[in-house]
Amino acid sequence: MMRNVTHHQASQLLHNKFVVVLGDSIQRSVYKDLVLLLQRDSHLSLSQLKSKGELSFEQDCLVEGGRLGHMNNGTEYREVRQYRSDHHLVRFYFVTRVFSRYMESIFADFKNDQKPDVVIVNSCVWDVSRYNRRWVSEYKENLHKFFSQLKAVLPEQCLIVWNMTMPLGERIIGGFLVPEIQDMGPTLRFDVIEANFYSAMLANAYGLDVLDLHFMFRFSLHCRMKDGVHWNAVAHRQITCLLLAHAAQAWGVELPSHTATDQSKMWLLDYTQTSYQSAYRPSYSYGGSGYFRGPCDGRVYSNFYMEPSALSQTGAVWPQKQQYDGYGPHFCEDGLETLTQFGVGYCSFENLEKNSTAQTTGHSSLPPSDYRPVSAAPSCPANSYVMKQKHEKRNYNPYTRQRPSRSHR
Repeated sequence: MMRNVTHHQASQLLHNKFVVVLGDSIQRSVYKDLVLLLQRDSHLSLSQLKSKGELSFEQDCLVEGGRLGHMNNGTEYREVRQYRSDHHLVRFYFVTRVFSRYMESIFADFKNDQKPDVVIVNSCVWDVSRYNRRWVSEYKENLHKFFSQLKAVLPEQCLIVWNMTMPLGERIIGGFLVPEIQDMGPTLRFDVIEANFYSAMLANAYGLDVLDLHFMFRFSLHCRMKDGVHWNAVAHRQITCLLLAHAAQAWGVELPSHTATDQSKMWLLDYTQTSYQSAYRPSYSYGGSGYFRGPCDGRVYSNFYMEPSALSQTGAVWPQKQQYDGYGPHFCEDGLETLTQFGVGYCSFENLEKNSTAQTTGHSSLPPSDYRPVSAAPSCPANSYVMKQKHEKRNYNPYTRQRPSRSHR
């Protein structure tokens, strides 16, 4: 069952956290829905989902690109957005390729600016359609470069989540699908499945968390927009809830069920130490005394300082009751069967390539006797995404106002 996360839960879970979202227009909507949920319990409007490059969205700020530059559907389009409150910072980078010179400049931001606590990333549809029709080898190489540099730049305690691309429709009408590649539209959904496989295997090999949105939304095609690519506000709220539940599990925080009997306390987080509690080190204070400089001061967006304090905990949050509208006759027209390769505990696809080579040479494709697959990550029984084992747990609860006592000489 998909867990519902309220505004108060999201605000408390991401208290004093710096979240970075990297990706295309779908990832932009992921950013927007997260920003909206941090402020109130409501869904994105259709105009908010369709808008891009606007100067302001729900008290955020356009830092670079978008309407500050030239609006276009080209691969060089840029858009950097940022939402900042007293205890939250969320930033979005629009990218059309998983690794490029522009991505290297983003890595430079991470080196010179505040280190993010959470990174949510996906790049696939543009990679497999706009750069090279024979995209497989190039996409694999770029994934290797991206994951290796991302791990080198970010601290070990940073939570990195690779979002697998969601199911595409048979008929695609999208801004990225320029006339020169419109013939790729009917087969692009199959390329995405293959690209998802490679990216998930590599992300797992590099120790990243993988959230399989393709699997999670295979039966939610009624929430997909008519263009065959984007998704409605209900689907994006579900994505946000999945991401926050994933972060809570990684940090050892138990989110109460939306079926709690006491509705007035259903938004309170249960900070119990679990078996998968990580050694996450929250940023209680951020170094530097600078503030947001605005779009005219280059690529330095924020060096801000935040102190932990009690969140406002007033009012009851009532769960939203969504009416089941059934499935139409077109429900399974783009349905995808579940593949065993997308389960928990991936094996490196280099081993699969070796096995296929062994088959062509006449040798057995069975793994050697000392071969041991990657162990399954700890997860809830209802989990269908991959979770990496985090580090040793702390000896105190990192989400309370009480900080560990320090010895004074």
